[in-house]
Amino acid sequence: MEPTREQAYQQRIAELEAQLRQRDERIAVLERQVAQLLAQVAQLSAQIAKLSKNSSNSSKPPSSDIVKAPKPPAPGRGRKRKIGGQPGHPKHERPPFGPEQLSEVRHYRLERCPDCGGPLRPGRAEPRVVQQIEIPARPVEIIEHRREAGWCRTCRRQVYAPLPPVVEKGGLLGPNATAWVAFLKGVCHASFSTIRKFFRDVLTVTISRGQLVKVIRKVTAALGGMYDELRAQLPNAAQLNVDETGHKENGKGWWTWGFRASLYTLFKIDPSRGSDVLVEMLGREFDGVLGCDYFSAYRKYMGDFQIAVQFCLAHLIRDVKFLTTLPDRVTRAYGERLLNQLRKLFRIIHRREHMTPARFQRALERVRQQVLTVGRRAPARSEAQNLAQRFRLHGPAYFRFITTPGLDPTNNLAEQAMRFVVIDRVITQGTRSEPGRRWCERIWTAIATCAQQDRSVFDYLRQAVNAYFHGQPTPSILPVGP
Repeated sequence: MEPTREQAYQQRIAELEAQLRQRDERIAVLERQVAQLLAQVAQLSAQIAKLSKNSSNSSKPPSSDIVKAPKPPAPGRGRKRKIGGQPGHPKHERPPFGPEQLSEVRHYRLERCPDCGGPLRPGRAEPRVVQQIEIPARPVEIIEHRREAGWCRTCRRQVYAPLPPVVEKGGLLGPNATAWVAFLKGVCHASFSTIRKFFRDVLTVTISRGQLVKVIRKVTAALGGMYDELRAQLPNAAQLNVDETGHKENGKGWWTWGFRASLYTLFKIDPSRGSDVLVEMLGREFDGVLGCDYFSAYRKYMGDFQIAVQFCLAHLIRDVKFLTTLPDRVTRAYGERLLNQLRKLFRIIHRREHMTPARFQRALERVRQQVLTVGRRAPARSEAQNLAQRFRLHGPAYFRFITTPGLDPTNNLAEQAMRFVVIDRVITQGTRSEPGRRWCERIWTAIATCAQQDRSVFDYLRQAVNAYFHGQPTPSILPVGP
């Protein structure tokens, strides 16, 4: 029996309703998929932003940028400039050696003219001079020291004349040669094998690795007084910049701490990266200002002992720049507002010479308050709130340089002192024992301090070794006052 018209309508309506339910279910499934994909896009965007961190928008060291792709060339640049001096660049010539530096002066004269063969008389023009540096083919002096024997009739025994202290303590290498080895090992990052080749091929003298190890230990001992002197000075520093970097000890992770004062830099290798190292080196009553980054060890030391701190403003700016790279529009806007206020601060610093001291101070205080206000008013986003919490807890510590004359707003001084250590770590692969750590601490301290004072580290090494061989106190590395 065929369905009636009414039954056909009802059947059709049921079919359409079933199709609508299927479509609604399909739409719900697609909406859930879209929501999941949007969440994945947000997550991947955040991961991309984190992976895009480099030394310009985070606290990562510049050495980490090596693995990054090179920056694209700036638009609108013309053709690449040629190698060498550029047009308009002032000419620089090496100044001649003074008479006191010359070992010999040789004169060359002509008796006859090279063109016509006629006789020549002395000319009135000044001679043309070429000064040439030369090293002797074998720049080594080998001295044999003989202890003559004598027979004592009373004691009935043989006695020998004593050696000079410098010979007795130096052994195979004298003070200058010992300083050479220390310079090659410490300043030039040379391995013991390379130093052996230098002695064999250049100085025509063979020396064993074991002997070189003994030489380095002698220099380590010679620099002990210098290191102890500077370590005793650390707690009294009015301003001190501190940084730390990784160190390898037999494949294990240690840390090299660098403490940079106004006249010296001291290094300490320790298995800890915690605030206990700061307590050990500076004590619980450090009365100066500590320049550092926002690492937790410095914050703990600051909080436990009420230490005055200048947190690195350059690190803060890089963290703010990172916010401007995130995909969230609200977070980016917060980062841009904060970055604009920081730009105002540095514009004022760069105009310091054109302002009176009182006006300069008022301008800095005004912008400082604006930075803190903007920094604390962050949107309800995790990255922004993390930075805002930093401003709430330690905001004034970023601007202590405003009220402390001569204080650097960044920690660049300590970071610059660390560059030599990082290079040495890459070349030497760290240390293997306690004597190696002591050597690194002391030679790095001597190298950085001499560079800071614009003096020759080789001359200081020679002075320290001479004093050690003669049984005298280590010469002070600090400059003598007026």
